Formats: sequence, C-alpha cells, structure tokens
Amino acid sequence: MSIKPRILLLSAYDAASHKRWREQLIALLPEYHWHTLILAPRYFQWRIRGNPLSWLNELCLQEPWDLVIATSMVDLATLRGLHPQLANTPCLLYMHENQFAFPVSNQQQGRVEPQMVNLYGAVAADSVVFNSAWNRDSFLKGASEFLGKMPDAVPEGLIERLRLKSRVLPVPIEDYLFVDNPEPLNRACPHLLWNHRWEYDKAPDRLLGFLARLENRQQPYRLSLVGEGFRNHPKSFDQIATRFSHRLENWGFLESRAEYDRLLRKADIVLSTALHDFQGLSMLEAMASGCVPLAPDRLAYREYVPDSCRYESHEQDAGAEAEAAISCLQRILEKPPSQCRPDPWKASVLAEQYRLPFGELIRARPD
Repeated sequence: MSIKPRILLLSAYDAASHKRWREQLIALLPEYHWHTLILAPRYFQWRIRGNPLSWLNELCLQEPWDLVIATSMVDLATLRGLHPQLANTPCLLYMHENQFAFPVSNQQQGRVEPQMVNLYGAVAADSVVFNSAWNRDSFLKGASEFLGKMPDAVPEGLIERLRLKSRVLPVPIEDYLFVDNPEPLNRACPHLLWNHRWEYDKAPDRLLGFLARLENRQQPYRLSLVGEGFRNHPKSFDQIATRFSHRLENWGFLESRAEYDRLLRKADIVLSTALHDFQGLSMLEAMASGCVPLAPDRLAYREYVPDSCRYESHEQDAGAEAEAAISCLQRILEKPPSQCRPDPWKASVLAEQYRLPFGELIRARPD
C-alpha cells in the first residue's frame, strides 16, 4: 500500500472564503494526507504579524512534510526561519488577496507591515499562486512601487524572480452550482441580486446611487441584497432598506446555504459595484447558477464577465459610473447574452490544475 504524500496547510486568518478554499482542496485531492493549522479571522493586525508566535509550540511544525501550503495571511518567511524543518520543505503561498491592492478605509492606518508580510512570504515561498491574474498583476505592481520607496540597497531583479515563480489558480466553484438550462431572463421586471460582504470596499454607496437612478427611470425591478453583515456596516445599507423597501425580495445574511443557492437560481442579474474584489466568488457562483452579470470594467471581472456585461469604470466619479451601469443594464435587457457560464472555474476542471504545481514541488523536494 503506497503512502500518501503529506501536506501541511496553514491558514492564519481563516475567513469564509479561505475556509471554503481549504475544505474544497482537501475534498478535491484525496490522494494526499492533509493536516491543517488555522487561526480565527479576527484581530487582523495581530494575526498577520503574530501568527508565527501563535504557532510557535505547534508540534506538527517539527514533523516532516512533503509540502507546505500557506495562505497569504501567513508570515511564511518568519515561520520558515523559526522552524528549521520547514526551511527544507517545499512551500507554496496561496494569495487570496494582496495587501498592496487592498483599499484602506478611513479607520485604518498605513499598511506597511501587512505589505511586508506578503512580500517576504512571496520571496520565501518556492511557488506563489494567485486566485486571479488581476491579483497577481496588482501584487507585482505594488511590490515594485514598494521597493521604489526604499532609500538604498534595493535588490535587483526581485520582481522578475517573483513573476517567474507565480501562476494563477482560482478558487474553484462547486460543480453542483452550475445550471445547464437557466430560466430565461425576466426582461420586463428583472430580479437584481447584490450578494457581497456588507463593507465599504464593496461600495454600497454606489449601489445606492445606481438604485436611485434606476428608480428615476421608472424601470420595474425586484431586489435581493444579501451577504455577510457586520455590526458597524456602512450607512448606505440602512438608506437602501428605507428607500427601496417596496423592491426588496431578500435582505441580509441567509443562514441556510440551500436557501442561498435557490436565490442564485431565481435571480436574473447579479450586480457588483465593488472597488475591491480579488476574484469575486459571489459573482462566479451566481453566474454558474444562471445569472447574467453586471459589473464594472475593472478588477478580476475582466477575466470572466463578458464585455457586453461590464459597464465603464469611473472610480473617481460615482455619478458617471451609475449612469454607465444603467446604460449597460438596458443593453442587457434589450439583448441578453447567450452564455455567461464560467466553466473554466469549475471545481472538476481546476482539480487537475492544482495537482500539477503540488506534484512538481513534491517531486523536487530534497531527500
């Protein structure tokens, strides 16, 4: 009986999307023996810099592994320095996001420390994998600009070395979500779905502006606004609840995954107003379930949202962007796209693509 290769998976800020990805990976690739170390997604500044201390006495870090996979919140460089066993173990860094491209809210201070953790982790890793090309490109651009701020002794060729060991592998979308024959688009009164985290970077203020203009056009529509909420959410959500209550079909976080999946299949158009989205799982899920996307022409959306479904991006002019979104919606209603399924993001398709870098690193492991 052959012994399964041993993989240690480290998730230092195990947010919902990170948890989903690691559980998917374990289910998709049962030919490996998996062991995970996780930390709860809270106290961000402490987590991203302090995870090597939190794990300092973990006995599994002293064990032999064939491969270590760490998420982007893991301080991989420090961890490898503190544990000699890991220094000789192949390490893959999976970048769900990067701190160079993450927008900063008014409440946050500068993000130099988190950026350095990302950069040092990428330097220390044997392979760096991003969930979208936009994530990779914005990381390399941000890292280059960061190095440009160093007063002297800047290492030559670092960005190119990082580029050469980088590749793109999205977080997979489960096969069961893909609908072969979606319901026809309700062009007379479309059901609009906004299904993102209730935070500032998803630009709910832009959603408010879009809805106000849509109301002025006297366009009939229904609205479902769902997603993970927080105690201190942007005030735009309260204004939407008050002003557009007559349009609302669903509101808030849906506790039942089955109920959420039914909503994805019932909605007509999935809408994004985001200023930040490194991959856009909620958009991809809805598209797999039969929704037509309506998204700004920026971020990772350019990688899977058809040209006809992307509206002009005006990051500095919310009003102009709202008008562009209205015009794009009208074009979609007049002539719905024939196919929007993101088949390359399907879990069964991506499983083999994940096997390739894992196998390469394990085979290259020094004896």
